[in-house]
Amino acid sequence: MMVLLLAFAPPALARECPVPADHSARISALLEQVREADTAQEAQPITNAMWELWSQAPDEAAQAVLDRGMAKRAGFDLLGAIADFDRLIAYCPTYAEGYNQRAFARFIRGDYPQALADLDRAIDLNPRHVAAMAGRALTLMGLGQVEEGQAALRAALALHPWLPERRMLIDPGEDL
Repeated sequence: MMVLLLAFAPPALARECPVPADHSARISALLEQVREADTAQEAQPITNAMWELWSQAPDEAAQAVLDRGMAKRAGFDLLGAIADFDRLIAYCPTYAEGYNQRAFARFIRGDYPQALADLDRAIDLNPRHVAAMAGRALTLMGLGQVEEGQAALRAALALHPWLPERRMLIDPGEDL
Protein backbone atom coordinates (compact mmCIF):
# COMPACT_ATOMS: atom_id res chain seq x y z
CA MET A 1 0.00 0.00 0.00
CA MET A 2 2.85 2.43 0.83
CA VAL A 3 4.34 1.85 -2.63
CA LEU A 4 1.10 3.00 -4.23
CA LEU A 5 0.84 5.96 -1.87
CA LEU A 6 4.35 7.12 -2.77
CA ALA A 7 3.82 6.49 -6.45
CA PHE A 8 0.76 8.69 -6.79
CA ALA A 9 0.53 10.96 -3.76
CA PRO A 10 2.28 14.27 -3.24
CA PRO A 11 5.46 13.80 -1.19
CA ALA A 12 3.85 15.49 1.82
CA LEU A 13 1.47 12.53 2.15
CA ALA A 14 4.24 9.93 2.19
CA ARG A 15 5.80 8.81 5.43
CA GLU A 16 9.36 9.85 6.17
CA CYS A 17 12.07 8.03 4.26
CA PRO A 18 14.45 5.95 6.39
CA VAL A 19 18.10 6.92 6.48
CA PRO A 20 19.90 5.25 3.55
CA ALA A 21 22.14 2.34 4.54
CA ASP A 22 25.81 3.17 5.05
CA HIS A 23 27.71 1.03 2.56
CA SER A 24 30.93 3.03 2.80
CA ALA A 25 33.05 0.22 4.28
CA ARG A 26 31.86 -2.27 1.64
CA ILE A 27 32.37 0.27 -1.17
CA SER A 28 35.90 0.97 0.10
CA ALA A 29 36.68 -2.75 0.02
CA LEU A 30 35.23 -3.07 -3.49
CA LEU A 31 37.24 -0.08 -4.69
CA GLU A 32 40.37 -1.70 -3.33
CA GLN A 33 39.50 -4.92 -5.16
CA VAL A 34 38.77 -3.14 -8.43
CA ARG A 35 42.14 -1.39 -8.34
CA GLU A 36 43.77 -4.82 -8.07
CA ALA A 37 41.92 -6.17 -11.12
CA ASP A 38 44.10 -6.91 -14.13
CA THR A 39 41.43 -6.43 -16.80
CA ALA A 40 38.14 -4.67 -17.36
CA GLN A 41 36.49 -8.09 -17.53
CA GLU A 42 37.87 -8.97 -14.10
CA ALA A 43 36.69 -5.62 -12.75
CA GLN A 44 33.11 -5.93 -14.06
CA PRO A 45 31.66 -8.16 -11.30
CA ILE A 46 33.21 -5.82 -8.72
CA THR A 47 31.60 -2.84 -10.42
CA ASN A 48 28.30 -4.73 -10.50
CA ALA A 49 28.57 -5.27 -6.73
CA MET A 50 28.99 -1.51 -6.28
CA TRP A 51 25.87 -0.87 -8.35
CA GLU A 52 23.93 -3.35 -6.22
CA LEU A 53 24.81 -1.30 -3.14
CA TRP A 54 24.18 2.12 -4.70
CA SER A 55 20.82 1.02 -6.07
CA GLN A 56 19.50 -0.32 -2.75
CA ALA A 57 16.90 2.28 -1.91
CA PRO A 58 16.15 3.02 1.75
CA ASP A 59 12.80 1.21 1.73
CA GLU A 60 10.40 -0.72 -0.47
CA ALA A 61 8.45 2.36 -1.55
CA ALA A 62 11.60 4.21 -2.61
CA GLN A 63 12.88 1.10 -4.38
CA ALA A 64 9.70 0.86 -6.43
CA VAL A 65 10.00 4.48 -7.55
CA LEU A 66 13.73 4.09 -8.32
CA ASP A 67 13.13 0.94 -10.34
CA ARG A 68 10.24 2.51 -12.23
CA GLY A 69 12.27 5.62 -13.03
CA MET A 70 15.20 3.53 -14.24
CA ALA A 71 12.88 1.48 -16.46
CA LYS A 72 11.39 4.65 -17.93
CA ARG A 73 14.87 6.05 -18.57
CA ALA A 74 15.93 2.80 -20.24
CA GLY A 75 12.85 3.13 -22.47
CA PHE A 76 13.77 6.77 -23.23
CA ASP A 77 10.74 8.15 -21.39
CA LEU A 78 13.09 10.74 -19.96
CA LEU A 79 10.45 13.15 -18.70
CA GLY A 80 8.64 10.29 -16.96
CA ALA A 81 11.91 9.11 -15.46
CA ILE A 82 12.78 12.59 -14.22
CA ALA A 83 9.31 12.88 -12.65
CA ASP A 84 9.88 9.60 -10.81
CA PHE A 85 13.35 10.67 -9.66
CA ASP A 86 11.88 14.01 -8.52
CA ARG A 87 9.38 12.03 -6.46
CA LEU A 88 12.16 9.82 -5.05
CA ILE A 89 14.31 12.82 -4.12
CA ALA A 90 11.38 14.56 -2.46
CA TYR A 91 10.77 11.43 -0.39
CA CYS A 92 14.43 10.49 0.25
CA PRO A 93 16.50 13.68 -0.04
CA THR A 94 19.60 12.04 1.46
CA TYR A 95 19.66 9.06 -0.94
CA ALA A 96 22.44 9.79 -3.43
CA GLU A 97 21.23 7.44 -6.16
CA GLY A 98 18.06 9.44 -6.69
CA TYR A 99 20.17 12.43 -7.70
CA ASN A 100 22.58 10.29 -9.73
CA GLN A 101 19.75 8.70 -11.72
CA ARG A 102 18.00 12.02 -12.32
CA ALA A 103 21.33 13.43 -13.48
CA PHE A 104 21.69 10.56 -15.96
CA ALA A 105 18.25 11.25 -17.44
CA ARG A 106 19.02 14.98 -17.62
CA PHE A 107 22.39 14.26 -19.23
CA ILE A 108 20.73 12.16 -21.93
CA ARG A 109 18.36 15.09 -22.58
CA GLY A 110 21.35 17.41 -22.92
CA ASP A 111 20.38 19.36 -19.81
CA TYR A 112 23.95 19.52 -18.56
CA PRO A 113 23.62 22.35 -15.99
CA GLN A 114 20.85 20.53 -14.10
CA ALA A 115 22.65 17.20 -14.47
CA LEU A 116 25.78 18.76 -12.98
CA ALA A 117 23.84 20.11 -9.99
CA ASP A 118 22.38 16.64 -9.36
CA LEU A 119 25.78 14.98 -9.69
CA ASP A 120 27.34 17.45 -7.28
CA ARG A 121 24.60 16.62 -4.75
CA ALA A 122 25.02 12.86 -5.28
CA ILE A 123 28.77 13.18 -4.70
CA ASP A 124 28.21 15.36 -1.62
CA LEU A 125 26.04 12.58 -0.20
CA ASN A 126 28.30 9.75 -1.38
CA PRO A 127 31.84 11.02 -2.06
CA ARG A 128 33.12 7.69 -3.41
CA HIS A 129 30.31 7.14 -5.91
CA VAL A 130 32.68 6.68 -8.83
CA ALA A 131 29.86 6.39 -11.37
CA ALA A 132 28.55 9.81 -10.32
CA MET A 133 32.11 11.12 -10.42
CA ALA A 134 32.54 9.83 -13.98
CA GLY A 135 29.15 11.24 -14.95
CA ARG A 136 30.21 14.59 -13.53
CA ALA A 137 33.36 14.46 -15.65
CA LEU A 138 31.39 13.78 -18.83
CA THR A 139 28.88 16.50 -17.96
CA LEU A 140 31.63 19.05 -17.45
CA MET A 141 33.09 18.10 -20.82
CA GLY A 142 29.60 18.42 -22.34
CA LEU A 143 29.50 21.94 -20.95
CA GLY A 144 32.80 22.70 -22.68
CA GLN A 145 34.74 22.66 -19.40
CA VAL A 146 37.16 20.08 -20.77
CA GLU A 147 40.09 20.67 -18.40
CA GLU A 148 37.87 20.48 -15.32
CA GLY A 149 36.13 17.43 -16.78
CA GLN A 150 39.42 15.70 -17.43
CA ALA A 151 40.55 16.42 -13.86
CA ALA A 152 37.27 15.00 -12.55
CA LEU A 153 37.69 11.91 -14.73
CA ARG A 154 41.24 11.38 -13.47
CA ALA A 155 39.94 11.58 -9.87
CA ALA A 156 37.31 8.93 -10.62
CA LEU A 157 39.86 6.72 -12.37
CA ALA A 158 42.22 7.01 -9.40
CA LEU A 159 39.52 5.21 -7.39
CA HIS A 160 38.32 2.87 -10.17
CA PRO A 161 40.74 2.53 -13.09
CA TRP A 162 38.39 0.29 -15.13
CA LEU A 163 35.48 2.68 -15.52
CA PRO A 164 34.22 2.61 -19.14
CA GLU A 165 34.62 6.40 -19.23
CA ARG A 166 38.41 5.89 -19.17
CA ARG A 167 38.16 5.94 -22.97
CA MET A 168 37.25 9.63 -22.74
CA LEU A 169 40.56 10.48 -21.08
CA ILE A 170 42.69 12.81 -23.17
CA ASP A 171 46.43 12.34 -23.00
CA PRO A 172 47.83 15.17 -20.85
CA GLY A 173 50.15 16.08 -23.77
CA GLU A 174 47.24 16.63 -26.17
CA ASP A 175 45.62 20.01 -26.63
CA LEU A 176 42.38 20.37 -24.72
